[in-house]
Amino acid sequence: MTKARDLANIITGGFTADDIPNIPASKITSGQFADARIADLAATKLTGSIADARIPASAVSQHASSFDDNKIVNDISTLALRQASNENKVVYNTNSMFVDVFQDATGIASNTNAPHNSSEYVSAVASGGALPTGTSFYLRGDQANGSTSFTDLSTNSLSISANGSIAHSNNRGKIGSTSIYFDGSSKNLYRSNNSAFHFGTGEFKIDMWVNFPNFDGSINKVLMSQGGWGTQTDYAGWTFYINSGERLKFLASNASTGTFDSWYANLESNTLTWSNNTWYHVSIARNSNGEMKLFRDGQILSLVTATNATGGITISPGSRNFRIGIASDETVASASEMYLDNILVTKGSGSGRSGNFTPDTTHYGDAISATGNFISNVITAPSSTSKMGAIITYQDQAGTNTLNTDIVLQLSADNGSNFATATMTALPDFATGIKMAKVNDLSVTAGTQLKYKISFANQSGSKEARIRGVSLQY
Repeated sequence: MTKARDLANIITGGFTADDIPNIPASKITSGQFADARIADLAATKLTGSIADARIPASAVSQHASSFDDNKIVNDISTLALRQASNENKVVYNTNSMFVDVFQDATGIASNTNAPHNSSEYVSAVASGGALPTGTSFYLRGDQANGSTSFTDLSTNSLSISANGSIAHSNNRGKIGSTSIYFDGSSKNLYRSNNSAFHFGTGEFKIDMWVNFPNFDGSINKVLMSQGGWGTQTDYAGWTFYINSGERLKFLASNASTGTFDSWYANLESNTLTWSNNTWYHVSIARNSNGEMKLFRDGQILSLVTATNATGGITISPGSRNFRIGIASDETVASASEMYLDNILVTKGSGSGRSGNFTPDTTHYGDAISATGNFISNVITAPSSTSKMGAIITYQDQAGTNTLNTDIVLQLSADNGSNFATATMTALPDFATGIKMAKVNDLSVTAGTQLKYKISFANQSGSKEARIRGVSLQY
């Protein structure tokens, strides 16, 4: 360093390369300044900015931890599905999420061979299997709201007439979205006396679901009758009903028309509790041993009266018309306001029932669709979306369904013009028997009109997937 350099200039102006030509590079690149030495530097030497290029990205990223918010998003989606399931909520959406647990079908825009089921799922297999052994009459409430069409789906194909404005109603639905409504007046369904309801000494059963909007325990409520109750000329035959003592009852006579020789069969349950707006499954059945039993919700009922409940007694066919919703002689006092669904009569060998059972919650005899799909309504996003995610809950009702093969999820943000196919991965079970799968950050064609599409494949009697819930993320 030359003497010509003034010390003040060195301090205020800094070193130049010429000032330190003989200092080895190792003396510059190694070592460090003591904190106290740095503190002595003039503030003017610390001003200004550092160019971006002087700081490599690695110098920043090595001190920053990556954060994946998908776990939080998935947990929130799962909680939303659980809350919606627990509270029986209908479809809803928030600023960034859409939730449907299929309480109804309002969140579904369209379906192909994949109808919504009132038991809160969507499936491509809508059937409960083939018609039960010995089916002689089968009527279900699955027509459109207000429909007055009543079709016997048994091989007998019996014609059914309506006395009054009996119709299918969507006010109540047990299996489908509708059931058959009886207003408690003289309106009823009927046909002429038919051998389909002649039980003789053999096996038989009568099953149905019933719901009372306003249960009146002081009146008789006839469910089904072909004689067997009412005026003296109506005694021959049988009647299945709930009496004014709130007991399920089956009466039958073996007498000829116009004659009464006491009830040849009289089964009366213990007193039961019946709540308004509640579906109950009721049944009378006789097994191959000649034993008759009454059932509610699949459970054998204790009998306070059991006249000829055993022994395979003859049940007279009578001569009166067969009627649903009122006694055969149309006594108005035997009618009550109610909804009925899945009305089944079987007879003959193998058609009866002996023990407790689980009532069917699906219709019988529907076609099974190997493939099908359903598409949601449009969900409007607050801003353009190019990535979407979802969690689905599903049930292996039959067999084991493979994700992304038997159950395929597709997402769209442009109103379904373009669907991106997701690769779902399994999550821990949502509940006992209910599985869960997810996809996060699926790239889609950008837009604000969001939809999901779920497709089924390889469905059969031995493989059935039921979609229980969808939580869409955007």
